[in-house]
Amino acid sequence: MPRLLAIDYGSKRTGIAVTDPLQIIATALDTVRTHDLLEFLKSYAQKEVIETFIVGMPRRLDNTESENAARVKVFIKQLQKIFPDVPVLTHDERFTSSMALQSMIAGGSKKSDRREKGNIDKISATIILQSYMENRNNLRL
Repeated sequence: MPRLLAIDYGSKRTGIAVTDPLQIIATALDTVRTHDLLEFLKSYAQKEVIETFIVGMPRRLDNTESENAARVKVFIKQLQKIFPDVPVLTHDERFTSSMALQSMIAGGSKKSDRREKGNIDKISATIILQSYMENRNNLRL
């Protein structure tokens, strides 16, 4: 079964998370420099079949798009051009960075690990993916 892949797009770094082949568990995959992201995804897609890309869409508290949303939309267009047969969906990413930090604290991560922004980015991508999977499963009930 193909995997779902979530992307927490940032101007400098991007967090990536994937499901297992049965799409049961969301796992942090990596954090890559954003300018290397498309090459990373091409390489990953040669090894694994991707069913859907889920891209975190930055929103404000009032549910309007944040300043970074324009960059995310440009990235989505590039992604769709490179992977025309793979659906690209967006998912609300509000609070994922703070949730990622809280989960690191709850999990006993060292302060030095929590300061590493790349760790927060890939955990944020995992939260986006897990949230998407939960919403999808709730719609099926």
